[in-house]
Amino acid sequence: MPSTADTNRPTDLLMGHEEKPEGSFLRRLSAEDWRFLLQDDLRGRSFGQDEYLPMGSEDRNVYMIWDGVVRQDRFPLGDWAGAPTVTRFRGGGQLVGEAKLITSDSAVRTRCLTRTVVIPCRAHRFNVLLGGRPKIRRALLRSLEDRNRTDERVYTLTTRPPLERTSRLLAHLADTAGSPDPRTGSTAITITGPGQKDIAAALQLAVSTTENALRTLRYHGIVEARYRRFLVHDVDALRHLADAV
Repeated sequence: MPSTADTNRPTDLLMGHEEKPEGSFLRRLSAEDWRFLLQDDLRGRSFGQDEYLPMGSEDRNVYMIWDGVVRQDRFPLGDWAGAPTVTRFRGGGQLVGEAKLITSDSAVRTRCLTRTVVIPCRAHRFNVLLGGRPKIRRALLRSLEDRNRTDERVYTLTTRPPLERTSRLLAHLADTAGSPDPRTGSTAITITGPGQKDIAAALQLAVSTTENALRTLRYHGIVEARYRRFLVHDVDALRHLADAV
């Protein structure tokens, strides 16, 4: 069983939603709408690294990610041994499990790549809130559209060179899940959670191909790859390299 625990009370969550990544659901909410959501006695729940969010068909919640990074695997052809997957990373401010707002039997395998704090809300209750608060509904729809467009730029350009695709994904993760590295005393960004195999799965590349791309980035002094952690020394250089390939 997951070692979940209450970590935040509604009053603890009042501040900070506006600091979530640009375009995310929580970032798009006004302070008034965020306070309105929290009136439903929503609480944060903590999951450890490599634990799964309980998002199976028996689960009735949607989840707002407050902190951490998750890997989501979808199985478009069915969930069976060796089935092809579609892999995406989601970070702070994002709402996951949104398909449950439409159908209760929709599930996606969601693994926490770091200690992750989420705010569960019953899908039925969330639908009621959306129906009564058009601004919250608009914030959700706009965030999902932003996410779809970002997914297209980051994950789906399969005809582009591996170096460009790897650079785009790392720049995206730096923007949405990165944190300043206090040890460097510079503008370096640390991305914690995803490993090289996760990056390869998300981009549908061989692990060796991903390693070659990371080796090039390391040669240019842009990225250091460590165990389930990437240190990005220059995010702008990473973006420029992606555009220049």
